[in-house]
Amino acid sequence: MCAPATAADPDRSLVMRILPVLTLSAVAAGLLVLVPGSPARAATLPTGARSLESVGLPGRYLRHQDHLGRLDEVTSGSTAQTRLDATFTVVNGLASPRCYSLQAANGQFLRHRDWRLRIDPNTGDPTFRADATFCPVDGPVAESVSLASYNYPDRRIRHRDSALWLDPYQDTATFRAESAFRLTAPWAPKTTRGPVIPGLFADPHLTTFNGRYYLYPTTDGYAGWSGTYYKAFSSTDLVNWTDHGVILDHGPDVSWADDSAWAPAVAAGNGRYYLYFSGGAASGNTAKQLGVAVADTPTGPFRDALGHPLVRAGQFPGGQAIDPMVFTDDDGVSYLYWGQGVARVVRLNADMVSYDPAQVRTITPPGYNEAPFVFKRNGTYYLMWSENDTRSEDYRVAYATGTSPFGPWTNRRVVLQKRLDAGIRGTGHHSVVRAPGTDTWYVAYHRFAVPAGNGTNRETTIDRMEFNADGTIRPIVPTA
Repeated sequence: MCAPATAADPDRSLVMRILPVLTLSAVAAGLLVLVPGSPARAATLPTGARSLESVGLPGRYLRHQDHLGRLDEVTSGSTAQTRLDATFTVVNGLASPRCYSLQAANGQFLRHRDWRLRIDPNTGDPTFRADATFCPVDGPVAESVSLASYNYPDRRIRHRDSALWLDPYQDTATFRAESAFRLTAPWAPKTTRGPVIPGLFADPHLTTFNGRYYLYPTTDGYAGWSGTYYKAFSSTDLVNWTDHGVILDHGPDVSWADDSAWAPAVAAGNGRYYLYFSGGAASGNTAKQLGVAVADTPTGPFRDALGHPLVRAGQFPGGQAIDPMVFTDDDGVSYLYWGQGVARVVRLNADMVSYDPAQVRTITPPGYNEAPFVFKRNGTYYLMWSENDTRSEDYRVAYATGTSPFGPWTNRRVVLQKRLDAGIRGTGHHSVVRAPGTDTWYVAYHRFAVPAGNGTNRETTIDRMEFNADGTIRPIVPTA
């Protein structure tokens, strides 16, 4: 049995699963030798709701029952619960963006424990995330895949006597058939609109470049919010999204931070794109700092522009240096906003990566906790922010209006909050965008993943944001 890959070594399983698979064969005198089998070729999966049909037993599907993974017959005549239990959402791998996780309709994840497959709530710790991540390889027939364990890459999901196990790979026709699946249309199609991208993502920054929407979220699902990388998504209609993969990874890409990859925000300037982000160390002095990375395209790859923080921990008294965003005014001047506990703003220099520390101003409104966001409409500046703790179901968005990027600000009201009748909680850390060439506005925000999320298991959704005749924002009703 191979030693498990660690969460800090996401490429190990990728390397292992593209090496020749080794099988054991008996030889004379009872000795065992390693015999190379066929090379395992990496595959990709479509994300979103799917069902998985056995190649060896057509008509039987991967499902869960009483928390245990099974392979059972499913038909249009099956009960609604059976069809629901045979539907999974394929999402970004909890332990690696190069692999995948399978989320059941109840919000729990398929994982292995003691070699049995089962579903459990995501605890966010490295062991769970690794146990719930699987790396696809090409199956034995066209359009089929096998799912290799992320942390035990010599083992694959296999059905035996209707039960699902994680077994060592065997280069036999029987094993290949019992460990191969076809992804089919879901037996229980999605009936709600959100989330807009499958999986656990938070702190979404939604913007437009060259007439296309881009979404930059925090990768969620980690205990202590200990994720290390950012992905980019793009769309022409806010419904169908393209995953552009990892655009910055703190581990290899940022010398001063290897943890706490939070709240990315991207702005354009000087013909380039600038990614502002929060980061910190996984051990020792873990105080959070702000950084900036640069790329030639909105989807990167980005590189650290400075080699050191843009805003250092403790550089300004009070609050925490997290949650950056950049607003660019009509005259082309850009302003950096940030802070938890204390909201700050400073005019950026033309290079987009420096500023005069003496010009930093504090603009903390009543009720403010974190996630400042500024935009302008019809000559009015809007400062929005999140109130309460992100772990609270009462996490929500409020706003104020002003006459300049610095204010002064007139406090308005809470405009986005939980909707318990739809099971929606923890609505916050948002961003706002205007549809190009229109006065139609949208708000992207995260919420506790429905139905079983919490402050570290969040999902991203988008709703319309409308204005009254006097320019005030109408209350936003979260949609399911």
